Amino acid sequence: MFEHFDLQDDILYLNHAAVSPWPRRAVEAVQKFAADNGATGSKRYPHWVATEVRLRERLAALIGAESAGDIALAKSTSEALSMIAQGLPWQDGDNVVGVQQEFPSNRIVWEALAERGVSWRGLDLYRSTAPEDDLLALCDAQTRVLAVSWVQYARGLRLDLERLGRACRQRGILFCVDGIQGLGALPFDLTRFAVDFVVADGHKWMLGPEGLALFWCRPDLRQTLRLTQFGWHMVKDMGDFERADWRPAMDARRFECGSPNMLGVHALEASLAVLQEVGMDRVANAIAERIDRLVELIDAGGLELLSPRAPERRAGIVTFRVPGVDQQALYKALMQRDLMCASRGGGLRFSPHFYTPIEHLGRAIDVTLAVAAELSRT
Repeated sequence: MFEHFDLQDDILYLNHAAVSPWPRRAVEAVQKFAADNGATGSKRYPHWVATEVRLRERLAALIGAESAGDIALAKSTSEALSMIAQGLPWQDGDNVVGVQQEFPSNRIVWEALAERGVSWRGLDLYRSTAPEDDLLALCDAQTRVLAVSWVQYARGLRLDLERLGRACRQRGILFCVDGIQGLGALPFDLTRFAVDFVVADGHKWMLGPEGLALFWCRPDLRQTLRLTQFGWHMVKDMGDFERADWRPAMDARRFECGSPNMLGVHALEASLAVLQEVGMDRVANAIAERIDRLVELIDAGGLELLSPRAPERRAGIVTFRVPGVDQQALYKALMQRDLMCASRGGGLRFSPHFYTPIEHLGRAIDVTLAVAAELSRT
């Protein structure tokens, strides 16, 4: 599986929960796109549009959407979440329930609704032993939205979307899922998860570029979202530039105000082709194997695991602490040695993907222990 990538041999890449390297096919797709553009300008634009259509089809298949027309292409997770937060018809006294330890993208957009009389309630995830129970306990008659990440970005806790979605549907609460730390790492199926909104940027587990994100809204809710961005691309009769009257497109294109990010489209389409040819079940199994191995190595090295131990609570993130060492200093030293990781959740966050060589995990822990010993002596 490593043959899809051209990473330097001296880099230990365990940072897919931040920014992923592109597969060779994505690099080649972007190079060809750039060469075509430089040589012939827009001559091949119809072919570029065909690639955009394939991308929507791949994204629809990735989440189990009924139609590629249900997929909108946003610039980022934050933009997609903002379209939801600013588009819903709120009433004074409404509230949104989420998690205190959310990535800012899935917290700030809801906190910004305070000026409209909407409050945000956050569960302290690190103090909860039953997060689904505790999230639902925070909901009341004024809760309009439960907005959570499928997989928490810092320590990697995976929530039970099936249970939360079922409870939200029974209570009439909209369920918004930030899937950025799960899509591309785990299978996702809209027929199983009763969600109303799914958003995810493509630059993490989907192996794509920054600046292009999936936005799915339950089709019967699309027209209830007040549009906050307007332009030529979001109208029903796109391309009829002389038309004076207009109305929004009926499908998800209504959320796309302007020209698509064609360079990003080519990269992400190629990356998703790799994932889907490998198969999401195989991808998820390979990631689980690597996460299990990391947990074994962390335990054997006498390190403190901060991520969940139960396999059903994990995805592709393992966060741990090295006792007696300044974690931030350790992180910086590891990055200088080309061990690509992150400082999150009070420790080091390792996030391998399906193609990560198993032996890299052992090397990464060995380097971590060696650097920690050096730091403890200074």
